[in-house]
Amino acid sequence: MKIGLPKEIKVKENRVALTPGGVGTLVRRGHTVTVEHGAGVGSGIADAEYVAAGAVMGTADEAWAAQMVVKVKEPIVREYGYLRDDLLLFTYLHLAADRALTEALLKAGTTAIAYETVQVEDGSLPLLMPMSEVAGRLSVQAGAYHLQKPVGGRGVLLGGVPGVQAGHVVIVGGGVVGTNAAKMAMGLGAKVTVLDVSHRRLTYLDDVFFGKLTTMMSSEANIRALLPETDLLVGAVLIPGAKAPHLVTRDMLPLMQEGSVIVDVAVDQGGCVETIHATTHDDPTYLVDGVIHYGVANMPGAVPRTSTFALTNQTLPYALLLADHGIGALSRNKALSLGLNTHAGQLTYQGVADALGMEYVETQAVLA
Repeated sequence: MKIGLPKEIKVKENRVALTPGGVGTLVRRGHTVTVEHGAGVGSGIADAEYVAAGAVMGTADEAWAAQMVVKVKEPIVREYGYLRDDLLLFTYLHLAADRALTEALLKAGTTAIAYETVQVEDGSLPLLMPMSEVAGRLSVQAGAYHLQKPVGGRGVLLGGVPGVQAGHVVIVGGGVVGTNAAKMAMGLGAKVTVLDVSHRRLTYLDDVFFGKLTTMMSSEANIRALLPETDLLVGAVLIPGAKAPHLVTRDMLPLMQEGSVIVDVAVDQGGCVETIHATTHDDPTYLVDGVIHYGVANMPGAVPRTSTFALTNQTLPYALLLADHGIGALSRNKALSLGLNTHAGQLTYQGVADALGMEYVETQAVLA
């Protein structure tokens, strides 16, 4: 199969979808990989490393002309012209919060497989997990920075000092993002509270952190009670493939202190904070009622080398299946079949359809 690896062009997105090692594996399996010039530079990977791995270097047009294109982030408007009905696209999509891209994929007839909806039998999301780990850890770093007074924050040091209480980090959602945010916050010495709707998950977190963090059931009453004492709120809610619910609503914001910070990692799925909207690394924050909102939708792009290698570790086995078998790989691997979001002009993921008020067709019916 001919595989394309274009350079990411989203603002400050420096990740790349395949490392030279991944490219080499595909080439040894008999596939041709065309890499856009400079695709790996942001991750510290030179063109020469891809050439040494057996890649053909080319332009963006040449990379997108391949049978399968492997990316990191969803196509942006400038890339919609590359979409076509004989293209297999393998990338993060987050369509539940992006009607324009959904409609562009359907109009073009593109077969689009979303990393974030590939799901294994235990319910976990193997291709979302590595970036959730990165984003969870970054959320606390970003929050700690924006709590500093020179950048508009309350002037709180999350870890405090002897004789002065630590900052309070409240994490809404105890999954992969929330767990990694808790690790970072506790490492800094902050007071940490995690809310989740699953008692089993809260029990797990209480066990693995040896009772050193506070766990609470996620409810409107509990969130309202915590907000006045929250220095950093991390939104870490995920419903696979679907729009995130608004658990922190507009009317709750006045409960928070001026200069406190919200980092909503769920922003690429619409956000679990009603007042959040997507921002970029160039302009990451804005104020609502004196509360700093951080809504960068590609947080792992800030640490592209770490993110690129972590992502390729997980995506490569699935990319190999698709390269070897094309769309037939979906019949061979149930987890991969759950990643299909659009095919032949039809929407095939219910969570996206529900979020956008669109009709969908079950994957098996479309493939048949």
